[in-house]
Amino acid sequence: MFLFDARNVLKLPIGYRTFIRAIGGGYRTVYLRDYVRPLAGQRVLDIGCGPGDVVAYLPAVDYVGIDMDERYIRAARSRFGGRGEFRCQSVAGLVVDEPGSYDLVMANGLLHHLNDQQATQLLSMAYRALKPGGRLVTFDGCYVPGQSRLARWLLYLDRGRYVRDSQGYVALAGAAFDHVRSHVRHDLLRIPYTHHIMVCTRLRTVGRGRVHPEVTTAKV
Repeated sequence: MFLFDARNVLKLPIGYRTFIRAIGGGYRTVYLRDYVRPLAGQRVLDIGCGPGDVVAYLPAVDYVGIDMDERYIRAARSRFGGRGEFRCQSVAGLVVDEPGSYDLVMANGLLHHLNDQQATQLLSMAYRALKPGGRLVTFDGCYVPGQSRLARWLLYLDRGRYVRDSQGYVALAGAAFDHVRSHVRHDLLRIPYTHHIMVCTRLRTVGRGRVHPEVTTAKV
C-alpha cells in the first residue's frame, strides 16, 4: 500500500517536484552541462517533459515539450508558458510535424517506461526530427554488475517497468542512430542510484550507419 501511494504521489506535479528536490541535488546541472550542452537559439524537443522543470536550466532556446499527462502539461504551461510550447500527447501517437528541424531532442527518464517496440518507435521518431549533426540525449535508471543492493532495490521500485542494462539501451539506440555514446553514472543523486546516459547523433542526411558505442563509466 505504501509503494502504491508513493507512486501515485509522483504523478502529481507538486509531488514530483518535491521528490526530485529531495533526492536530486545538482544532477540537472551536471547532466545538462556535461551531456546535453544546449546552446542559445537551438530548437529543442523534450519528449516526456513532465512539469517542464528542465526549462529553468536551459538558455534561450526554441523549446517544445511533450507529455501525455494533462496535469504535468498544465503545470508546465502555468510556470514556463512564456519560455516554450507544451503539448499533451502520447509517445505512441507522436508524429514529427517538421522532420529534420530540431538541433536537440531530450528523452529524460522516458525509455525505461517503454517496452522495446515503443522505445524503437520513439528513437526512430527522434532520428527523423533531428537535423544532420543533431543529437538525442537520454537519461534513465540502469542495472549494472556489482551495483549496490540498495540501488538495485530502488530501480525495482521505479514506476518504469522496463529498466535495462547498458547494453540493452545501446542496442535499441544503435538500430536508429549513426553514433551512440554511452555513459554510466553512480553519483548524480543523493541516494545510491545508477543512471545510464546516451548521446545519440544523427550524422547523415539520409540513411543510417553502424553504431559505434563508446562506454564511459564515472567513478563513484
